[in-house]
Formats: sequence, C-alpha cells, structure tokens
Amino acid sequence: MKLFRMLGRSIRDAFKSVIRNFSLSLASISCITITLIIVAVAIIASFNVQNFTKEIEKDLTIVVFLNNKANEEDIEKVEKKLKAIDNIESYDFQSKQEVKEQMQKESEIFNTVLDEWDDNESPLKDTFQVKVKNVEKIKATANKIKRMDQVSVVRYGEGMVDQLVNAFSSIQKVTYGIVIALVIVTIFLIINTIKLTISARKREISIMRLVGASNFTIKTPFIIEGMILGLLGSIIPIIFTTYGYLAFYKHFDGHLFSELIKLIKPEPFIYTTSLMIIGIGILVGMVGSASAVKKYLKI
Repeated sequence: MKLFRMLGRSIRDAFKSVIRNFSLSLASISCITITLIIVAVAIIASFNVQNFTKEIEKDLTIVVFLNNKANEEDIEKVEKKLKAIDNIESYDFQSKQEVKEQMQKESEIFNTVLDEWDDNESPLKDTFQVKVKNVEKIKATANKIKRMDQVSVVRYGEGMVDQLVNAFSSIQKVTYGIVIALVIVTIFLIINTIKLTISARKREISIMRLVGASNFTIKTPFIIEGMILGLLGSIIPIIFTTYGYLAFYKHFDGHLFSELIKLIKPEPFIYTTSLMIIGIGILVGMVGSASAVKKYLKI
C-alpha cells in the first residue's frame, strides 16, 4: 500500500511539475515532437522497403528445364530430389504440352508456329518452376539443381537477382540503422533539454535530500514527468503518421512509381506505427529524465 501511495503522490507531483514549469516542459515536448516525426518517417520508410523486398522475393523463381529425352520416371526422380532440398519452399511442374498450350494462348504467332511442330520436333522442354525459402541462398540452390541427372538448364536471372538481393539487404540495414540512430539522437536531445528543466529545480532536489528522501523517491516523480512529456510529445507525430500516411497512400493509389512497388495498406499499419511512436516517446522521456536527474543524486 505504501508503494501505491508513493506512486500516486509521484504521479500527482509530476503533473504539477509539468504545469508549473510549463515553458521548459514545452521546450522538451517540442524537441520530442520534432524528433519523433523524423523517427516516424524513418519507420514508415523502413517497413515499406521491407514489404517491397518481400513482394519481389515472392516472385523470384528458379526455372528448371529437363532434357528432351526425360520420361515420366526421370521426372519423378527429379521431383524427389527437389523435395530433399531444404531451401525449396514449393515447385510447379509443367509438361511440354502445357507450356505449348500456354504459349499458344499468349500469342497468335506462337500459336501458328508451334501448331506446325509435333512433340518430336518441338524445342520446348518439361519444366519445374521452383520457389525458394531464403532468396539469399538462391544461387547455391540453383547449383544443386544443376547437378541433377536429366536437368538440362537452370535459370533464375543470374547476376540481376544477386544484385537485387544485395541491394535489398543493404537498404534494409540502412533503414534500420537510421531508425536506431534517430532514437539515440532523440534520447540525447531529450536528456539535454530535460537537464535544463531539472537544473532549474536543483534547489528542490537538495531540499528533498536534506529531509532524508531516498534516491528512488526523488527520481520517481522526474521519471514519471519524463514519461508524461514523452506521451504529450508523441501526439502530433501520431496525427502526422495516421493522416499523413493515409493521404500519401491514397495520392499514389497504393503503389510508388510502378505497380511493382506496393505500399503497405494503412490499416493496421498506422496503428502499429502509432503504438511504436508512443512507446519510443515514453521510453526516451523516461530515460532522458532518469539520466538528467542522476547527476544531482549520490548514487
């Protein structure tokens, strides 16, 4: 009960302190607001890059062409070997006849030319279209498939795919790095801004120490005050994130530059991002206050 009373008193004192030192509190809230808006933009960009990367990876396929002389037994053997490879998520088999029919449907020219060839003359091959679990291992997986009996050619967009995978990996690391760096910068700014508030109240802290208040008792109201400042500072970034992303998504009709680069649907993305912003705001406010008041205490 004593702990609850102390927490209740600390929360009350924290709210009073925010109002009493309104000008300094406003400076802290403004600092948090500006940095959280930048953090929100970085988070939105990071998640959309990650989403775009996953969409592209879904479409990456290894096409396995079998020898013309491969019979049903050979096809079954290749299929069993494909099942044994860990990195293969799924595969689809298309016979020569199915490939021929598909090509004839797509083009009148193909329809005319292929219609003149019988199965013995046709250059078309039975194929497996293979999806992998980990795109970063697509080259190693393709090399395993190449060594199988009755496999003629393996294609997966060599070179271009490797460059795409490396580019996506680099972009993801950069965006994550930006978010982390911005959070660290935010904490640093908050610490220095809140230091001004606490520095103006060092006399108050000294009096509390003289009357025998513990470090925990002194620190708690300041930490709760930092939490309140962080919460208040996250309001505008949340509004900016919610309505800004909705407008952005509608303006570009759900994709950026082309149909390939699809944006994440606003719901529930904007709610998840808003919760992250609130969490970061509260965290940096609490850490900032705790670090700022520490120098005035004998830990």
